[in-house]
Amino acid sequence: MSIVKNLPFEWRLGLRYTRAGRRSSRNSFISFISLISMAGIALGVAALIVVLSVMNGFQKEVRDRMLSVLAHIEVFDARGAIPDWKLTAQEAFANKEVIGAAPYVESQILMMREDVMRGVVIRGVLPQEEPKVSDVATQVKVGKLDNLKPGEFNIVLGSELARMLHVKLGEKVTVMAPQGQVMPTGVTPRLKQFTVAGIFDAGHYEFDSSMAFIHLDDAMKMFRLESPSGVRLRIKDMNQAPEVALALSRVLSGELLIRDWSKQNRNWFAAVQTEKRMMFIILTLIIAVAAFNLVSTLVMTVTDKQADIAILRTLGASPASIMKIFMIQGALVGILGTTAGVGLGVLIAQNIDVIVPFIEHLLGVQFLPKDIYLISTLPSDLHWNDVGIIAVVAVVLAFLATLYPSWWAARVNPAQALRYE
Repeated sequence: MSIVKNLPFEWRLGLRYTRAGRRSSRNSFISFISLISMAGIALGVAALIVVLSVMNGFQKEVRDRMLSVLAHIEVFDARGAIPDWKLTAQEAFANKEVIGAAPYVESQILMMREDVMRGVVIRGVLPQEEPKVSDVATQVKVGKLDNLKPGEFNIVLGSELARMLHVKLGEKVTVMAPQGQVMPTGVTPRLKQFTVAGIFDAGHYEFDSSMAFIHLDDAMKMFRLESPSGVRLRIKDMNQAPEVALALSRVLSGELLIRDWSKQNRNWFAAVQTEKRMMFIILTLIIAVAAFNLVSTLVMTVTDKQADIAILRTLGASPASIMKIFMIQGALVGILGTTAGVGLGVLIAQNIDVIVPFIEHLLGVQFLPKDIYLISTLPSDLHWNDVGIIAVVAVVLAFLATLYPSWWAARVNPAQALRYE
């Protein structure tokens, strides 16, 4: 209480007008409207924090599943085959960020079994080197990646691809290479039978339905290459991939092309960022609606307090002081609403893995069927910089909503205000 007494009178009156009045039902009604405005800001802020956290969670989940199959950086030769992949890997390891390297061959092929035909990206790898740059070995649910042995023409398929081809472990599939064989009768496509030696599940439909792995030596024979297509690299911090790729482009010898993971999926990441911006704008409008409810609250307060304003003016209060009183009142409502919203939003975002299953169990529904969305839990990734931006935007909107009513209060004529009192 002593702290409040030591405050300037503008702050004391602003705090007083924010609290519920007891003298009349009109004061109580104004305080109720002020409380509703505060609750609206809180709910808008909480909703924006939760939605952005869930969108960040989805983005992180999909990105991690992508990078469990994709490399952070790919180095390949423009002519189709890299001359000496070991030399390239050795030069890449000179960069302290690079922690893994493995050769690869990659091409698009047609895969057939009976009357079913699918377009597939096939990647030739060394089973002992591949775990250094991807998580495919741990994702093989049936069989093992180590079953890929040179000369045996074994193949590891994605789970959705295996389902589409109706193939199981130990059964055969036919691979048609794009490079045909020139025969006297014309160009004949090259066909080769592979034995299914494993089935992997990356949890990403695009990879599970259109990707297969074979041994590097078998791939080079299949596509008539003398050396691998390139080298795949893993780095310490995947977010530094563009910077590391640029640094490698300056030191690697040969006519090499370098591509990081963000370039491979540029359209997807751009679409996600656009969606996040649009959701931020849409939900910010909800906060704006709640914040500008303060206009009606403050207008009612100014109307109710005209006699107080007139007395303060006659006692020597300046128009700026009157304006400050009502700006403080509105700003306090905005700050309290924003604080409550941030607390609620952070609490929900950090515990959404508990809240959503409880609601699903309570209502007997499942929001994310695994056979459709591939994940059964709602992911959340809270970014504190997002929380800070949301809080600042909410407070600024609340402050802007106070300007007109406060300016109107400062223009109250004391004589006219007291005429009917």
